[in-house]
Amino acid sequence: MTPKRPEGAGAFPKAVETLAPEAPDPSRLYAALDLGTNSCRMLIAQPKGNQFHVVDSFSKSVQLGAGLEATGRLSRASMARTVQALRICRKKLEKHKVTSMRLVATEACRRATNADHFIAHVKRETGLALEVIETEEEARLAVISCAPLVSMRTDQLLVVDIGGGSTELVWIDISGLDPRDRSRAIMRLRRGFGPQSSPFPSARVVDWISVPLGVATLREQFNDVEDDAARFALMSWFFEENLIGFKPYASEQIREGFQIIGTSGTVTTVAASHLGLRRYDRNKVDGLRMSSDQIDKVIRSYLAMGPAGRRSDPRIGRDRHALIMSGAAILQALLRSWPTDQLSVADRGLREGLLYAQMAADGVLEDGPF
Repeated sequence: MTPKRPEGAGAFPKAVETLAPEAPDPSRLYAALDLGTNSCRMLIAQPKGNQFHVVDSFSKSVQLGAGLEATGRLSRASMARTVQALRICRKKLEKHKVTSMRLVATEACRRATNADHFIAHVKRETGLALEVIETEEEARLAVISCAPLVSMRTDQLLVVDIGGGSTELVWIDISGLDPRDRSRAIMRLRRGFGPQSSPFPSARVVDWISVPLGVATLREQFNDVEDDAARFALMSWFFEENLIGFKPYASEQIREGFQIIGTSGTVTTVAASHLGLRRYDRNKVDGLRMSSDQIDKVIRSYLAMGPAGRRSDPRIGRDRHALIMSGAAILQALLRSWPTDQLSVADRGLREGLLYAQMAADGVLEDGPF
């Protein structure tokens, strides 16, 4: 499959927003569920100032897209695993009496020929109505989630969301904005990637692309290559080949004022390995800045370990050891394409973007700097 991107302004998504209620309830709970190619993750949160407080969460590797690359279909086993996870999510939603929620599915359900059957099956078995969102919406929500991590010194921003089945890249120009308003301008992209109708200054999306290669799909592409180092090199090269249609790929970028924010399990795992965390700590990882040399050192250590070493490394974890090298191959390709001194690590993504968008649409978030 070729990377997906809009052609012309008319292809930009129009965000669907509900009208704000007459009297917003700041105590209302909101839920966001992200069903990806590899994982099922959910957050339940309450608005708190201009952020939110997480009340409950859920995360499980369900491998929904296992075998999808070869068959084009979701397997019975992967659907059964996913339904079991979604039953747990439903219980949590009922326990907290959540009424405001958005439950979305991404690349695996976009590509599977039996996705409609699966969505209907989930509805019958769990009562949950999954919404399959397009790549534009997924990219937009990932960008919104990263707004609090945008530096006041940033002029050009690249947000990268490495998923299980696809990778979204969004390049944003905020050079013409007051540094104090740059994070807020990113948040205003909840209205879409096109020209903004807001009277307030907004960020300008230079270009975006959705590459149909994530940690799971890229690994499946090269499963037949036995040599560990050769497989890694081929994956990184192949991913970079898919970036050619991205407008900023061919242009030389100035390092000063340029920021890359990476949001994915790959990026947070590399950060945890760099910090030597034997037990993951989000407070130490989210917002961390890593140099390209530090990232390269971690990736080289993964290669030196080999499959057996990665499997037993507590910093990588049992759920991620099989996918970490395909994710690292994507990360290396990005750092090779846009040489930069640092990468900002975001332990946030689609779920957080869904929560911000829902709360902002309901008018329950306060204004002010992050």
